[in-house]
Amino acid sequence: MKIYDISLTMSPGMPVWPGDPPVALTRVASMDEGAHANLTHLACSAHTGTHVDAPHHFLNDRRTVEGLPLEVLTGPACLVRIPDQVTLITAAVLEAAAIPAGTERLLLKTANSALWGQGAEFFTAFVGVSEDGAAWLVRSGIRLIGVDYLSVAPYKQGVPTHRALLAGGVVIVEGLDLRAVEPGEYALYCLPLKLAGSDGAPARAILVG
Repeated sequence: MKIYDISLTMSPGMPVWPGDPPVALTRVASMDEGAHANLTHLACSAHTGTHVDAPHHFLNDRRTVEGLPLEVLTGPACLVRIPDQVTLITAAVLEAAAIPAGTERLLLKTANSALWGQGAEFFTAFVGVSEDGAAWLVRSGIRLIGVDYLSVAPYKQGVPTHRALLAGGVVIVEGLDLRAVEPGEYALYCLPLKLAGSDGAPARAILVG
């Protein structure tokens, strides 16, 4: 049994969504300067790095992150490799991906994974799930979808995919680092910060398998 940390390390200079505030880690007390303890102040968007979207993010329905079901965020998960030549994950792509019947937690490893570790630049040509792909996931009984870039939807096409998934009861996990993990069956543990009234939260996510 091996534990895979599939969370991004939050740090200043990491890629963030265009227009979002960058990560700021500020040492406000330092033992090197005579303080009794070290103390760091963190400032960032709730959708920074590896994070979970709550329905309120796109549905404005007051269903916020602290109410997300933990039984969906933890449990058996299937990691599927989408071929690098795929630039948009449509229903047809998902149909061809041989996702095992009964899968409820699906993680998609795409060409996006190669983008991590390339500095602070945000890449707009990342692979996302189309609106019809989102509808396919809902119809197929997927309860959690995890992706390897900062949005499940293509750049500037976020509303239809997010709304289809969130209205269909699918929990969205974005910003996963799947570089070191091979396709297969795992146990997923993904726990977002319990932020009151927030539309999302950073999370620590691991796979065990």
